[in-house]
Amino acid sequence: MCVKGVVMSVNPITSFKANRPSSVVRNDSVINKEDDLKKSKEGKNIKTGVALTSALGVGTALACIAKKQGFSLSPSKIKNTPIKDWAIFKIYNKKHPESRLMEIEEIEILQLAGASVAGGLAGGLIFDDKKNAKAKIRESVNQMLGNVLVPVACVGAASRLYKKNEASILKHIPQMVEKGKTSVVCNKLLKGLPSAVITIAALGVGILTGNRVSNMLNEKVFHKKVDRKIKGSDFAPHVDDLSMAVTLMAEKSALSTSITRTVPAFLCVPGVQAGLAKETDIQA
Repeated sequence: MCVKGVVMSVNPITSFKANRPSSVVRNDSVINKEDDLKKSKEGKNIKTGVALTSALGVGTALACIAKKQGFSLSPSKIKNTPIKDWAIFKIYNKKHPESRLMEIEEIEILQLAGASVAGGLAGGLIFDDKKNAKAKIRESVNQMLGNVLVPVACVGAASRLYKKNEASILKHIPQMVEKGKTSVVCNKLLKGLPSAVITIAALGVGILTGNRVSNMLNEKVFHKKVDRKIKGSDFAPHVDDLSMAVTLMAEKSALSTSITRTVPAFLCVPGVQAGLAKETDIQA
C-alpha cells in the first residue's frame, strides 16, 4: 500500500516535468514567429519608404528638366492636356515630326540618377536603422560612379567618336540595290548596324569598368574588402543606351522614344539599391 502510494504520487510529478519543456518550446516558437513577422513588416515599410523617396527625387528632377526644355508645369495647362501628350509620356509621331519631345541624354541621365540616389539615401536614413547609414553612403557612391557615371561616359564617348568617323565607316558597309520598301529598310538597318554594335560594346565595357571602380572604391577609400558582382539591377540605369542603339539604327522613331520614356522609372533602381543597403549585405 505504501509503495503504491509513492508510485502514484511520483507519476503526476514526472508527467508534469515531461510536459514542461514542450510548453516552453511552443512559447519560443510563437515568440520567434512574432519576431519574424515584425521584421518582415519593418522590411516592407523600409522598402516602401525608400521606393517613394527615390521616385520623389526622380520626379522632381524630371520636372526641372521639363521646365528647362520649355515644357509648362502649370497645373491648369497640364490638366487640359491629354495624358499621352504630357512631356514625360509623349512619343515620336511621324505624322507630326515637328512636335517637340522631351530629350533625355547624358546630362539628363546623370541628373535623374543623382536625384534618385539622393532620394533613396534620404529614405534609407529616415526609415532604416542608423547602424546601416555608412553602408548606404558607400552604396550611393558606388551606384553613382560605378553603375551610372562610368558606363554612361563610355557610351557617350563611343557615340561621339563614331559620329566623327561615321562617313568613313559607312563607306565599308554594303548596300542592296533599292527596288522596293524591303530593300530600303534593309539598307537603313545595315547603315545603323555599326553604331548599334559600338554602342552595345561600349555599354559592356562601361559596366565592367564601373564594377572594377566600385571594388576599388570599397577597398581603397572605404577599406572594405568586397568583391561586388555584376547584378541584373546594375543594367537598369542603361535602358537609355538601348534607346540610343535603337535610335541610331532606325533614326527617331516611336519605338526609340517609347524606350526613352521608361528611363526615369528604371533610374529609380540606383536610389532604391542605395537606400536598402545594409552592413550585413557585404559579401567577400
